[in-house]
Amino acid sequence: MTDAVFNPAASSAAAPLRDIGIKRRRAAEKRFRAYGVAAIIIGLSFLVLLLVSITSKGYTAFFQTKITVPVEFSEKIIDPTNKRATDPKVLITANYPNLARDAVAKVVGIDPKDRPAIARLKGFVSDGVRAQLRDMVLANPDIIGKTVPVTFLASANIDSAYKGQIDLTSAEANRKVSDSQVEIMNKLSEAGVLREHFNPAFFISGASSRPEAAGLGVAILGSIYTMLIVLALALPIGVCASIYLEEFAPKNRWTDLIEVNINNLAAVPSIVYGLLGLSIFINFMGMPRSASIVGGFVLALMTLPTIIIATRAALKAVPPSIRAAALGLGASKMQTVSHHVLPLAMPGILTGTIIGLANALGETAPLLLIGMVAFVVDYPTTPFEPATALPVQIYMWANEAERAFVERTSGAIIVLLIFLIIMNFAAILLRRRFERRW
Repeated sequence: MTDAVFNPAASSAAAPLRDIGIKRRRAAEKRFRAYGVAAIIIGLSFLVLLLVSITSKGYTAFFQTKITVPVEFSEKIIDPTNKRATDPKVLITANYPNLARDAVAKVVGIDPKDRPAIARLKGFVSDGVRAQLRDMVLANPDIIGKTVPVTFLASANIDSAYKGQIDLTSAEANRKVSDSQVEIMNKLSEAGVLREHFNPAFFISGASSRPEAAGLGVAILGSIYTMLIVLALALPIGVCASIYLEEFAPKNRWTDLIEVNINNLAAVPSIVYGLLGLSIFINFMGMPRSASIVGGFVLALMTLPTIIIATRAALKAVPPSIRAAALGLGASKMQTVSHHVLPLAMPGILTGTIIGLANALGETAPLLLIGMVAFVVDYPTTPFEPATALPVQIYMWANEAERAFVERTSGAIIVLLIFLIIMNFAAILLRRRFERRW
């Protein structure tokens, strides 16, 4: 056997080539890291741009321009013939907007008898003042003839102008707020009777054709009903199916076919589930249209594959030694799964469930197909009554022609994002709280 002969010249000649190769690999690694950092920065930049755009347009929806003035409940306007004792309907049909109009006119120094000047106040106060003042009179008829301070909403156009969302320097013909209305608005603001207030009605009111009175109350309640139904259906069914497939089902072509189909169902577009819900739950089973119960069933079907996949992954992550130890101590297969495997897999199951619910909360297409686009003013008392949901409400407001609904749309998006952030943050906390490292 011949011994290898060391050649110093060949070794010294190959050294520069090795150095060049090492430098190239290091340079390639640096470039790859730079590409990764650049990709993250670009992604975060787009995310920040999106959030800033939505927030800048929508945070003003949490505030509303209101007018507080002393209103004289004049008997000449409410009940000029003094028939309310025999005909209570006169208190319902009275011209209450004139009371608010005259109250504003007095503050800005307009004579109520000056009809041309009074005409400039048209469209200044929200039309909802009619119902507001009517309800006050019906609740307390003794208020007639008295002067009481009342706070009511400014119209949507005045609200937008006061918030600076309308360019008042443009020509009067190009905007919905006239110069006379701007002058009145400035006088009321200087008098301290026209100001922005926090707008709780945005979170508790129902649908309205007037932007200044529209709120998310029905949509939030409808989303809560829908998510509770999804949770009640998808979680137990998904966990039980996952346990059977992972722990008890024999490994054959049928279980392989089921697994493939579950993975395929997770990738099916959400609108297909909407078509399924329309044909089965509404057309075939006759369930109520635009109800949270139908929306919950449809979204439960859509969320089920996600929960099954996440639960199976959590069950697989439990070491086989746990199962072997439990079986070796005499536990049955069911006891092993329920007492040992399932508790250890619970963090992953909860995380997958919350992420699935968060995805379902933001879905719009399936809810549109089952008719959850109803104009609902009153709160639904049960999941079987007509309701809408947050993403659907956003879609409806985005299609409105009124400029003030742009503000409402962005504000609703902020509320929906807050719900999604809370749910994802809860998933992270649960995983860190119950996570076990092996």
